[in-house]
Amino acid sequence: MDIDKLKKGCFYALICYMVLAVTFYLVAGEQLRFKYSQTDTITPAQPVGEIVQGVEVRQPFVAQADELLSLSLRISTYGRDNSCHLQLAIVNDMDEILACTEISGQYVIDNTINNAIFAEPVQLKQGENYSLVISSPDGAPGNALTVWFGNTVTTARLEIAKQIAPERQLLLNGQPLDGELHCQMNLGTYLWYGDFYWFFAGGLGILLAAYCLYLLRAVKNGRISIVLRLIAAFQRYDYLLRQLIARDFKTKYKRSILGVFWSFLNPLLTMSVQYVVFSTLFKSDIPNFALYLLIGIVCFNFFSEAVGMALTSIVGNAALITKVYVPKYIYPVSRVLSSTVNLLLSLIPLFAVMLFTGAAVRPALLLLPFGLFCLLVFSLGVGMFLATTMVFFRDTQFLWGVVSMLWMYITPIFYPESIIPDSIMPLYKCNPLYHIVRFIRIIMMDGVSPEPKAYCLCLLVSFIPLLLGAFIFKKQQDKFVLNL
Repeated sequence: MDIDKLKKGCFYALICYMVLAVTFYLVAGEQLRFKYSQTDTITPAQPVGEIVQGVEVRQPFVAQADELLSLSLRISTYGRDNSCHLQLAIVNDMDEILACTEISGQYVIDNTINNAIFAEPVQLKQGENYSLVISSPDGAPGNALTVWFGNTVTTARLEIAKQIAPERQLLLNGQPLDGELHCQMNLGTYLWYGDFYWFFAGGLGILLAAYCLYLLRAVKNGRISIVLRLIAAFQRYDYLLRQLIARDFKTKYKRSILGVFWSFLNPLLTMSVQYVVFSTLFKSDIPNFALYLLIGIVCFNFFSEAVGMALTSIVGNAALITKVYVPKYIYPVSRVLSSTVNLLLSLIPLFAVMLFTGAAVRPALLLLPFGLFCLLVFSLGVGMFLATTMVFFRDTQFLWGVVSMLWMYITPIFYPESIIPDSIMPLYKCNPLYHIVRFIRIIMMDGVSPEPKAYCLCLLVSFIPLLLGAFIFKKQQDKFVLNL
């Protein structure tokens, strides 16, 4: 390998790393320091009654974050104009008031959600017990407000009874009611990553620079490493790889009248059908359901197509493999990269739907390539494993059809993850696509960077399958010729 080219490549790699580190901090800096979340809300079933002087409504809760930023309540006025006030206080288990705010009845519209903002974020300790206490200093019969409570939750328009522990039940003047207050809390959790970001970034930069020096010394001393082998192979077979990608992409649309236009049309048609079914017939309540659905469709379609094409990459190129020596991993790699071209074209209608539905276009979109890269890496790992299996067991392609259909249903593509019971949620999160699709949705729908843990999870669920798939592929590749 030419050492001058390697020096230039290492230099560009270090420059790109520094640019990416700075850009990432500018885009995701706030999400590196704080994680914002909301509590689940109970379905409002009935009001507690007029909150007049001497009435106290108390909702116990366990702190799920470090700060309480604000909260929202469903308030009713009984269809009249009220001049009274509601006083909201957060108290600890010693009944000490931590923060207090008021809601004026003059500005409350009957049976609507009203926000209560505290002067400063309320400092909490995760896992400790607190209570929201609601009272009225000037409420009187005929001039009073009320709040709502219930004991069910709504998921996709289905009412599911919630098991409420006795110590978490809503209290009216000390007497428990059968339910919880309809209240949503906006929370903030402090993340220590932000304070040490530049230490992490600097440490990774030093490791990258050290590895570049290691590669340069290896070339100078004539030693071979896996990375140098891969670089040399892709340089040598660059032309062949491009030809294979072009062949696979053209073959897909061969004799098709619409041709490459299907890359735009297919996800839109699929989304349209599923949108009508799940938003009309099954009454989906997911905000911006069209964008939510299309993100899931585009991601899963790419995964299914890339793995399906990689699965037959060795068997389908038997004539080349038995006659000409080419590193065999070139074939599944070319198939996955060919599907990546289709993925990039599918992003055009995805961005069009994003703009059409009014989703905010924010700098966080610059983080989208990370999610797509993890999706590509994961698809390649699964594809290499199945390509190996296909050589020795030809029924793999039929089994994959069943498995991919099952995989689609266990991935939250057209339904919210909230319908999954808590008891099986840890098992459900073992699905790598769950983390990758969720990562992309946070970026495109919320317009913010996911929490730092999401980046680590995406890297783990994508690179572990790749390493396993590549290891199995390498171990068995010498036996391919005997079974083709």
